[in-house]
Amino acid sequence: MQEPRGLYINGQWDASGRPMTVVDKFTGAALATLVSARREDVARAVAAAQAAAAHPLPPRQRAAVLEAAAATLRAQADDWARVIVQEGGKPWKDARAEVDRAVETIALSARAALALHGETVPLDASPGGEHRVGLYVRVPVGVVAAITPFNFPLNLVCHKVAPAIAAGNAVVLKPATSTPLSAVRLVELLAASGLPPGFLNLVVGSGAEVGDALVRHPGVNFITFTGSPPVGFAIKAASGRARVTLELGNNSGNIVHSDADLATAAHLLARRAFAQAGQSCISVQRIYVQASVFDAFVASITSATQSLVVGNPMDPKTDVGPLISVPEAERVEAWVSEAVQAGAQVVWGGGRHGALMAPTLLTGVTPAMRVVSEEVFGPVAVLAPYEHFDEAVDLVNQSEYGLQAGVFTRDVNRAWYAVQHLRVGGVIINDTSSYRADLMPYGGVGQSGQGREGPRFAVEEMTELRMAVFNLESPG
Repeated sequence: MQEPRGLYINGQWDASGRPMTVVDKFTGAALATLVSARREDVARAVAAAQAAAAHPLPPRQRAAVLEAAAATLRAQADDWARVIVQEGGKPWKDARAEVDRAVETIALSARAALALHGETVPLDASPGGEHRVGLYVRVPVGVVAAITPFNFPLNLVCHKVAPAIAAGNAVVLKPATSTPLSAVRLVELLAASGLPPGFLNLVVGSGAEVGDALVRHPGVNFITFTGSPPVGFAIKAASGRARVTLELGNNSGNIVHSDADLATAAHLLARRAFAQAGQSCISVQRIYVQASVFDAFVASITSATQSLVVGNPMDPKTDVGPLISVPEAERVEAWVSEAVQAGAQVVWGGGRHGALMAPTLLTGVTPAMRVVSEEVFGPVAVLAPYEHFDEAVDLVNQSEYGLQAGVFTRDVNRAWYAVQHLRVGGVIINDTSSYRADLMPYGGVGQSGQGREGPRFAVEEMTELRMAVFNLESPG
């Protein structure tokens, strides 16, 4: 029997931590036993990363490691997808797509490693700058602490680890305790692809102990975190001098104007509201529809929702699998019941069986309801009418969050108005708030966080500018 994984420091697996069991989120069966790190293990991991970061790998070597890892991951895609399905409850089709995206994320990071550069600064344009030449280069920040969530247990790990390596840093990774198996396999993959010891260290464990020890460690230079706003901003407060990128929550607003392709909008919004059981920070949650087409659109999206298959995530036909746990499904069910008691109507869904929650559409909602004002993080979408387009933009902006929004309209002027006035990090025209290409800058404002991901942009976040000035006056 293989030794328990979960603690990887300076190129060595350590099985001495506390045992923890990872279970299949649909069947409840035990998948693996890992070990949970202690605070002293976190200190050892940071020390190993510091020692490695003191001697950064050259860009060509960083790129070669990442290219090799991407190639292996592509060849083993089905095996990796199976792990994602089991540990996270994600439907097979979504898990398989996540693996493909992870391949792209790693490959983009490899290219970003080779594209790191600075530029010259015209010092002779400044008084006293004659005979001086200036240039800046990008250098690694040092040690990156990467803390990742359960909903994309592979690709969001890749979005943190691969750019950090591309930038020349060393990493201490803490994945979500409910879905750590993809991270364990990624550590093994990168080591097998030639990443030297110390440049990637793994500590599995609770946020309260392992995560807290990591973000407070003075040897950490940069923290990249995806998760809830309360935890994210607590990390920021505890981070000291370390720089921080935070990818947090959202209650994504989407606008459907009467001039849009309504059938396409209904199909896309239904699919993206309930994919991954709504457990995505850009999952469709709020849908604002122009009043003149509201009833017809509700009928159309209801039909599209009814066609979704709910059940075993390993079945290729399944569209909606379980939430990450029964308590989370119970919470979502309670929020729906609370909204109904306050006057909302269930158009479709609302039922729960264990961790499976039926895709649920609500109308008659008000801004005060939690299904509108907060992030549901479950398979629930609400619909509300509006009269004028600027009113819809204002409704989307009535939120503390600002990650992404979707806008369906054929009018370029309305589309550009949305781009100018929606207070979000990304405006997606004629598609849903859930659209993300892994190469684009991705991040939000307000309670949705700070900083940007996407390999090129993450590499910029994880490097520092270093200025060099040459005084070239002729010697006397």
